[in-house]
Amino acid sequence: MGIENYQRPIRIHLGAELYQHSVGVAETAATLAARYRGDRHRAYLAGLLHDYGKGYSHIELYRKAEQMGLCLDRVSLEEKGLLHAPVGAALLPVELGVTDSAVIKAVAYHTTGRAQMSLLEKILYLADIIEPGREFDGVEKLREIAHADLERALLAAVEQTIQSVLKKGLLLHPRSVQFRNSLLAGIRANGG
Repeated sequence: MGIENYQRPIRIHLGAELYQHSVGVAETAATLAARYRGDRHRAYLAGLLHDYGKGYSHIELYRKAEQMGLCLDRVSLEEKGLLHAPVGAALLPVELGVTDSAVIKAVAYHTTGRAQMSLLEKILYLADIIEPGREFDGVEKLREIAHADLERALLAAVEQTIQSVLKKGLLLHPRSVQFRNSLLAGIRANGG
């Protein structure tokens, strides 16, 4: 199915504000994919679909996870900002007929990251943080780095996210720490 087949259902499911964010992420992801020789179509689609789970309340997501038999970790279940990613990813094939496993994985890990992320997963993670609608201290610097060095931009983004989670007193997902460490190890191994 083409991207246009998902636009209307996503707009209705998410509402105007979240849909606009998703379009911003999709466009940013496509731009990053072009810059880093990724698949622009897949990147755009992943961006458009990445917050599909946010169309449901936390309680609905929890129920859907149980109904689908998803084996989710304690941190994902307890932190409201995390559950939408893995459950939303699991719902994509069921509710929208999305069959592209690379897109589904990118959606599943777009909030926490993980070690050994694919290029598409990295692009979506970063695009979600730097899309044009985001406004926070340091976002302009992240956008600048993103167009020069993907790995360094990801490292700066995940470190900023980790600091934000810690300041808010939220549970920190271990995958985010593993993602940060794998990025830093890779940069060091390449002489950085």
